[in-house]
Amino acid sequence: MKKINTFLFLTLITILPFLSFSQTILPSFFADHMVLQQNEEVAIWGWDEPGKKIIVEGSWDQQTNVRTDDSGKWQTSIKTPTAGGPYTLSISGSEDITFDDVMIGEVWICSGQSNMQMTLKGYTNQPIFESGEAILRANQSDIRMYTATRNASAEPISEMEGSWEVSSTATAPGFSAAAYFFGRYLEDVLEVPVGLIVTSWGGSKVEAWMDETSLRSSGVTEFPNEVPEDRPHQTPTLLYNAMINPLVPFNAKGFLWYQGESNVGNAEDYTELFSNMITLWRKDFKNSEMPFYFVEIAPYNYGGRNSAYLREAQLNTMKNLSNAGMAGTMDIGNCTNIHPGDKKNVGRRLALWALSQTYGLEGFEYSGPVYKSMEKSDDNKIKLSFDHAENGFSTFGQPLKGFEIAGEDGNFVEAETSFNRGEKTISVWSSQVSSPQVVRYGFSNCPEANLYNMEKLPAPSFRTDQ
Repeated sequence: MKKINTFLFLTLITILPFLSFSQTILPSFFADHMVLQQNEEVAIWGWDEPGKKIIVEGSWDQQTNVRTDDSGKWQTSIKTPTAGGPYTLSISGSEDITFDDVMIGEVWICSGQSNMQMTLKGYTNQPIFESGEAILRANQSDIRMYTATRNASAEPISEMEGSWEVSSTATAPGFSAAAYFFGRYLEDVLEVPVGLIVTSWGGSKVEAWMDETSLRSSGVTEFPNEVPEDRPHQTPTLLYNAMINPLVPFNAKGFLWYQGESNVGNAEDYTELFSNMITLWRKDFKNSEMPFYFVEIAPYNYGGRNSAYLREAQLNTMKNLSNAGMAGTMDIGNCTNIHPGDKKNVGRRLALWALSQTYGLEGFEYSGPVYKSMEKSDDNKIKLSFDHAENGFSTFGQPLKGFEIAGEDGNFVEAETSFNRGEKTISVWSSQVSSPQVVRYGFSNCPEANLYNMEKLPAPSFRTDQ
């Protein structure tokens, strides 16, 4: 079987317009052990000599062909069957290439910063809870993960380095923990192979994952001409160019996103930036409704910057865009560690969104309570209504914490609360506030906040006077 040397590929792509060569080349994510999206016309592309006929054949009894254009680029699509495998995928051009152990299933693109990048083996002195058990059972899984090598570019490029790995006790320690736990829930419930493409960079800002056009519409006006030595992962466009653009238009079911910590300092811009990034990616992948599920940043001590504003921006993004959902994390933060160890619940909560809203399963709740409206009562209380609390609320045996209330002076004090069980609302008040105007919940860096719905999914932080 013909294998592709990635370094050679990158070199060829750089000088591609100037070459007359006879070599068939595909991006690195077309490889042995890959997963292709089931029941789709999946895009396959690569490079060869200009005018060359390319034949693409899947061993699931599908074949297609195309000719390269004047620059040597070719792209076609091939119909995939219902989930299964293993299959082979063969490409015939100037050379013959065969990819073995190809599975057909569900594919998700997973991106963000260090909490997405964090592997099952954890960081030094920063563990992933229950990782030992997950790794021990990794041989039982039909998950494959492609992990992209971190790279930055001042111009859009066509290739990324990385490789597909089959889940095993040997490979799973290096898998993104959040993505892997998500994949396990999907695999267990849907009983299909799951492919996870992880393209992430710790410490990255959302601006780095966007192109110039989308950034300009968000008010950003300065862009790099080259990759800086210092913090390229926080520089506008550089990660989009090198770690998203090469994937386009690889067929996937949806996106997962775990990022926001690096944007706490400009939270006021985040809703627009993040929304424009989601719109950009959906446009690139030619699906304006492509599911996009993301993780609320967890409580952590950011010093003088209040991360509740960033969480609020994330919540607003979810409310403003269709097919977007947020997995809550108010109960799994660590005030002294920005990398919460409970990635299993992160993966589970992302999977609940996908299983309900993307795959159409019914009979379970997929989101924590989301603040909807408030009503002032004659007894100096404020009554709060929520979505995603059909069966009411619980603190699972603990006193309810996290609510504050203020009058017209804006001075917030700790509030008393009660569940109005028949109405599925919450009343909030304080003897120190005679005419309450505003309520907020969990609205600080690292609050004690423990409001859940009956399915034990946590409410995100909010304020009623946004």
